[in-house]
Amino acid sequence: MEPFASIDTPHLRLVPATIEVLRAELQSPEALADAIGARVPIGWPPGVYDRDAAEFFLARLIEGGEPAAGWYSWYAILRPDGDLSPTLVASCGYFGPPADGIAEIGYSVVEAFRNRGIAAEMVEALVSRAFEWPGMRQVVAEVHQENAPSIAVLTRCGFRRIGAGRGPVDLRYAREMH
Repeated sequence: MEPFASIDTPHLRLVPATIEVLRAELQSPEALADAIGARVPIGWPPGVYDRDAAEFFLARLIEGGEPAAGWYSWYAILRPDGDLSPTLVASCGYFGPPADGIAEIGYSVVEAFRNRGIAAEMVEALVSRAFEWPGMRQVVAEVHQENAPSIAVLTRCGFRRIGAGRGPVDLRYAREMH
């Protein structure tokens, strides 16, 4: 599997973070826009994806080298539609390369672009990509127990609750390979 290949979905292009793009993001929204060829909207970065997360992913890519490419952050760019130019609408990705056949995913959508199916489209793309990897058997995600929209996304995408998450108010969901 090509680690740096973008993933095209019906409405999105998912672009894997690289060292260069993460450095651009940490520099400024304008540098990020130039690096990914998309408009960066007000409200970026979304939700739990913040500067600390970008710095974490950058460090993991530097540390992991080529084998780590594609196993961390991805940028979700909404395809051009009418007058709207390509626009960065979400962040998604994995928490690292799979371990023991399990990959963990996360995602966060810019508030102005929520409730449009973007999260479900990203989750399906990440799950499909993970299950292409040899030896993969499960994709997991953790969500705050009061985050009903995210729980709905995971459920819609075929995940089932498997127990408590790492934090005291987090729930763990999983989707098995069929």
